[in-house]
Amino acid sequence: MDAKKSRILYVHRYLMENTDEAHPAATSDILAYLVDMDIPASRKTVAQDIELLIESGVDVIHNRSRQNQYFIGDRLFEAPEVKLLLDAAQASKFLTVKRSRALIGKLLTFASRYEAETLEKDLYIENHVKPKNEAAYIAADKLHDAINAKKRVRFMYYEYTPNKKKTYKHNRQIYEFSPWVFVWQNDSYYIIGHSESHGKAIKFRVDRIATPSLTDIPAVPAPEDFDLAAYVKSVFQMFDGDMIEVTLKCENELMKSIIDRFGEDVNTKTAGVGHFYVTVKVSASKTFYGWVFASDGAVQITAPQEAVNAYSDMLNRAKPFAAHKA
Repeated sequence: MDAKKSRILYVHRYLMENTDEAHPAATSDILAYLVDMDIPASRKTVAQDIELLIESGVDVIHNRSRQNQYFIGDRLFEAPEVKLLLDAAQASKFLTVKRSRALIGKLLTFASRYEAETLEKDLYIENHVKPKNEAAYIAADKLHDAINAKKRVRFMYYEYTPNKKKTYKHNRQIYEFSPWVFVWQNDSYYIIGHSESHGKAIKFRVDRIATPSLTDIPAVPAPEDFDLAAYVKSVFQMFDGDMIEVTLKCENELMKSIIDRFGEDVNTKTAGVGHFYVTVKVSASKTFYGWVFASDGAVQITAPQEAVNAYSDMLNRAKPFAAHKA
């Protein structure tokens, strides 16, 4: 590479790492940096290099108010966008502390060093629940390979005993699975696809998958009418269970919570003073009934009767336990 091309790359690096709107660089600053890098340059060549960067699409802002000063304007990611990505990296239950730190280091290169210093101050990786090994990362890589190859994978799936010991589900059952798509929910990574043993679409948490292996068996494709958004909404908002349509009577103050959970298109109507009805499809599970219970009476199930009965049965089963605890 000739000296001119090499110099332009160094000028670009300096501007990216050391400038933003609040921290412009004078021509003398850039020249001093190039001297430290043993790259010959002059004020004229620096100006020419910056013009070439601008012509190539780099958003270099030239401030002529007092002296020639330059800074990077638009970046691939703006500071607030980098902040969002950093929060995801540090909160991820999928990434180890080592992986999180490595990813955060890469993300910070999208900001100037001044912005990076500010962004890094708010990071507390050790305060988040993290895996202790790379097993989940390796499992995700294997699942990616299976998706690309359109093949099935086999694996075991584990849970925890009351004494926090890992145990494989269903006596070390081997699941045969056709992976379709990854989904990020509640700071965890899930894989959605067709399970042979279940005979339907199922989700698995990637960090609970053990010993995955790629097979030569063609994967079962997702049905043409498979609605990923609807599946994710039903499964992750209320977890697994038979899908039913329920009508809830809610206090008016809960409208924001209902929209947050079910979306702005949710079907609602007023129910006299202080209440409204909402009709939604949910997964009739303990998690759904627990969510209703947690509202402390602000949410009531009014239909169908089977859901009313199931909720009542759950409350009745909880009473002896509550009395015992008292």
